[in-house]
Amino acid sequence: MTSISPQSPTPGTGDRSVGELLSAVTSDVQQLFRQEVELAKAEVRVEATKAGKAAGMYGGAGFAGYMVALFASLAAMFGLANVMDTGWAALIITALWAVIGAVLFMKGRSRMREVSPKPEQTVETLKEDAQWARHPTR
Repeated sequence: MTSISPQSPTPGTGDRSVGELLSAVTSDVQQLFRQEVELAKAEVRVEATKAGKAAGMYGGAGFAGYMVALFASLAAMFGLANVMDTGWAALIITALWAVIGAVLFMKGRSRMREVSPKPEQTVETLKEDAQWARHPTR
């Protein structure tokens, strides 16, 4: 029967002490955490860029739409005023723009729902890292 003395290294670790091994593991975990944070930042940046572009398009479309709506509405209202009372013509044009506004709002809302505020790839890799930490031999 052979016995292992407390001073002899554990098989497979070489001459490294437990403190050195813990230090190496801690260093690796810190590096992994920093890499995950950088990945999350990159993903958030990409999503923020998409949201910023969408918001810019909303703004530009809103201003252009306002100008078109103003002049087209006036022209349509005065055109209808030739065949009916001006008040009724204005009310018809207002109702038309209410419908158009509702449609544009719905389209904008559906596009905004496509923007993901959660960094999907980072969440997946963190799950994988947690699973690996629980079962490093798999």
